[in-house]
Amino acid sequence: QVYLMESGGGLVQPGRSLRLSCAAAGTITSIHAMGWYRQAPGKQRELVAPISHEGNTNYADYVKGRFTISRDNAKNTVYLQMSTLRPEDTAVYYCYAQHPVQFYWGKGTLVTVSS
Repeated sequence: QVYLMESGGGLVQPGRSLRLSCAAAGTITSIHAMGWYRQAPGKQRELVAPISHEGNTNYADYVKGRFTISRDNAKNTVYLQMSTLRPEDTAVYYCYAQHPVQFYWGKGTLVTVSS
C-alpha cells in the first residue's frame, strides 16, 4: 500500500509563484511514473505533467513555460513549481505515483489564484 500526501497549496495572487510537494509513504520499493493532475471547478480532471523515474517530463499546453515538474527519488517525492499563475490555474491539484504497476492518488491540495 502506498499513501501520497500533497502540500503547498493555498491562495496566491495572479502572477505569483507556488511550489507543490507530494511525498509517498508506505511499502515502497521503487516508484515508476509520478505526476500531477488538476481539477478546476465544474471541469474534469486533467493531466498537468508526468515525470518518469529517469526524469523525463511532459507538460500540458496550458502550463508550458510556467510550470516545472521534478522529483527526488531518494525521498519518493514529486514537486510542481508553478510560476506566473493565472486565475484559470485555480484547481485542486492531485499527485499520483505508479508502484509498481498500480496507480495511487493523493487527496489533493487546493490552489486558488485570485486578487
